Amino acid sequence: MSGPSASPSARHPSLSSRARLYQTIRTAHLEQVRELAPATVIYRATRYDFDESAAAGLDLLRAGPVRAAVLLASSAVVEFEVNEPLMRYGIRGAALAVAALRLRAALGGRRAVIVTYGIENFDPFSPPRHGLRARASAAVDAALTRYVWRRVDRMVFGTEASHKLYHRVLGRFGQPAAQIVIPTLPSACSCAGPDRDANRVIFVGAFSARKGFDLLEAAWPLVVEQRPDARLHLLGKGPLEPSARAWAARDTTVDLEVDPARTRIHERLRASQVLVLPSQPQPTWQEQVGRPILEGLAHGCSIVTTTETGLASWLATHGHSVIAPRGSAAELATAILTQLRNGPDRSDVLGSLPVRDGRLAADDWLFAPVEPTSVRPVTV
Repeated sequence: MSGPSASPSARHPSLSSRARLYQTIRTAHLEQVRELAPATVIYRATRYDFDESAAAGLDLLRAGPVRAAVLLASSAVVEFEVNEPLMRYGIRGAALAVAALRLRAALGGRRAVIVTYGIENFDPFSPPRHGLRARASAAVDAALTRYVWRRVDRMVFGTEASHKLYHRVLGRFGQPAAQIVIPTLPSACSCAGPDRDANRVIFVGAFSARKGFDLLEAAWPLVVEQRPDARLHLLGKGPLEPSARAWAARDTTVDLEVDPARTRIHERLRASQVLVLPSQPQPTWQEQVGRPILEGLAHGCSIVTTTETGLASWLATHGHSVIAPRGSAAELATAILTQLRNGPDRSDVLGSLPVRDGRLAADDWLFAPVEPTSVRPVTV
């Protein structure tokens, strides 16, 4: 990576000529950063599944919004990836960062090319706001969202659903000078592991209602009733962990691993036939893609999920099971049984994936050489 190496706790003022802004960072992001174009990664906080050992050797800088803006204003950054504009909880930091770079250019510094990658699948301004303070906060965030959106030079949409959402919510305020949809699909994982078990179903992720964990618990007995040899492996952690432990203790068809290592997750995915992630809608959240879905596909699993994911139409077209959210346990059980019996086999799943990971292909496009004439005038 370019720029100095640093642990997550290190604090240094030096930024490379390319930088990326992350609101939060997790282990999967670190794995991806190693494959993306070299850049300083500026982040505000870590996620629950952050493994500090995975950060070794990466160019990382932990900084709050104000400090990040100050550093960018005096930096040599000429290519900057900002958090996607509809990620509301990070928009104030994103707007500060963009404003700092625009101010630097207005004062005679070099203009930075601003790029972003969008997979948001939920309009953060659609829920009704109650109370003066909430409405005022929403108005400020909406204005900042438009500010960042209008100053993006290049944008890749990782799903068609995200592309449609952005143009419905923000299209009337202009749009990035250059944009494209590159599906957020993984390439096949090259890791080694055990042979596939045709009876194995796997859930990976947060044990939470929004990931449909409680619905899966209700559906599983219906699966076993019709397919007694079926086995379910639960990998993750979260607020419903006590329920997961109790479930695994009483049901011999269910195995549980709390917060397993990444190598263990890969091993279990390779051994599984079906990955299930029945994401459920929440008042202020909708599944963007679902990283477990991507990891399942990369290991040749067939998928059972809901229309909440931005990849719903692609999955349905390629033989996976996509059901409506807020459905019944019986509907989920039927989808799991369908995939166990008739889902695409491993070679078909892997054959449907791109040779190059979609996020990496998006990065190639975002940071491809830009002719000076295609760069718009500076507006602070």
